[in-house]
Amino acid sequence: MATVLPPPSKRARREENERAAVTIDPPPIPTGLQRIQFRDADTGAAQGPVVSVALADLAPKNLSLLLNSLLGHTDPTDRLPYRFYNPLGDGGDFSREAIIKAYLDGSSTTELQLNIPCRAEAVFKVKAVTRCAASVSGHGDAILTAAFSPASSKRLATGGGDKTARIWDCETGTPLHTLKGHTAWVLTLAWSPDNAMLATGSMDNTVRLWDPETGTPLGNALKGHTKWITSLSWEPYHLLQPGRPRLASASKDATIRVWDAVSGHTDMALTGHKDSVTCVKWGGAGWLYSASRDRTVKIWSADTGRLVHSLDAHAHWVNHLALSTDFVLRTGYFDHQGLKSIPDTLATKRAKALSRYETALSSSSSAGGGGGGERLVTASDDCTMYLWSPTTTTKPLHRLIGHQKQVNHVTFSPDGLLIASAAFDNHTKLWNASTGAFLHTLRGHVAAVYQCCFSPDSRLLVTGSKDTTLKVWDVGKGVLRENLPGHADEVFAVDWAPDGERVGSGG
Repeated sequence: MATVLPPPSKRARREENERAAVTIDPPPIPTGLQRIQFRDADTGAAQGPVVSVALADLAPKNLSLLLNSLLGHTDPTDRLPYRFYNPLGDGGDFSREAIIKAYLDGSSTTELQLNIPCRAEAVFKVKAVTRCAASVSGHGDAILTAAFSPASSKRLATGGGDKTARIWDCETGTPLHTLKGHTAWVLTLAWSPDNAMLATGSMDNTVRLWDPETGTPLGNALKGHTKWITSLSWEPYHLLQPGRPRLASASKDATIRVWDAVSGHTDMALTGHKDSVTCVKWGGAGWLYSASRDRTVKIWSADTGRLVHSLDAHAHWVNHLALSTDFVLRTGYFDHQGLKSIPDTLATKRAKALSRYETALSSSSSAGGGGGGERLVTASDDCTMYLWSPTTTTKPLHRLIGHQKQVNHVTFSPDGLLIASAAFDNHTKLWNASTGAFLHTLRGHVAAVYQCCFSPDSRLLVTGSKDTTLKVWDVGKGVLRENLPGHADEVFAVDWAPDGERVGSGG
């Protein structure tokens, strides 16, 4: 029998409390100067001249003011927020302590020039969600999927176990339309990038298309799959043939089908997986990415249906995948201003959608350090994730390890610089999307984390869990910002509106 130690005495506890109450002053900052050169984190180009800065002033806030003044942004309304990265490390966030340590041990001196990588952040800032604006009931069973319209936070679509999907008016907190037609649970839904159609996939093996303005079905159910629908993805707006939007659906029958959303016919059926397809994404370069329980990720040509690559690295089911350009592909020509900045003509809409995609691509691919092309991250039951650059190599760039149980959901931040992963070990983890380096573990949930979603400015993250709560996290610091109770049972679905105004959750 193990010896049980006695509890500490009252005197020992008092002495421990006294020691804990003593504040230890941080060591004084040396008075030296450091020569610094700001460089663009994407291109490496110099930003302004070389300047000497006191070590005490090497704080991100001061550096942001200095860089704006060097670039001529003296008017407060013209200033851009900048994010700085560690000039001595692996691309992590800027650390004054690391520079001071290098200064003290002699590896960095006043004569040596430090190149500080920097990148302009989103000029708009999303406020953390702090309270429940509306608790809307209507579904007769668990809500399994939720997604905001790409245009604004005014419309939220949900699908659940009561065989219906619903569209909600988030301004008033009231149901707008009930979409009836499926004969089994609605497992997944997706808005078209132009906000004109909503697709729903169900356990009744069919996909249905709806007009979100009127709530009426667009044609008959799309039939072809022999088992239930697991994932849906629309063709990106900049690739659309005018008047012929297309939709990809993945199913438990191990196939992916590409549908013509107007005629309702199957353009092609992609057969190659040997088990249930868990997730499908339509990339901006005309590739379809599919993850499966057969432990592979396959990449297909959306034009010919040809298998381009098969990525084999995982040792168990692949549960989810995400693209570094997911956010701009989902929102098409809509930006954070929502309905206020919609282009007038079809040509300008396509041009804006393409421009947003190319901007996201250049940012994420240069951050990825591996040439052009969108990057891919995959999450698996083998407790790992892999980061890929399929346009350059079929070998994974990095293996992301740290979770102790199955990884259920993974997502890129809208700027393509961070990855968040949610797992059944009750934790959410943040990773550097360029190096695959681990950044933070977000601890707070006391049960499995089902989904996570970044705010549109990439500064916040919301997570939904089996423990009935939502939590909002500060991504830069890796700390909890807000705890959002309210649900009475598990939270299966969560989404942050593309304009940043609201978070929707279903449980």
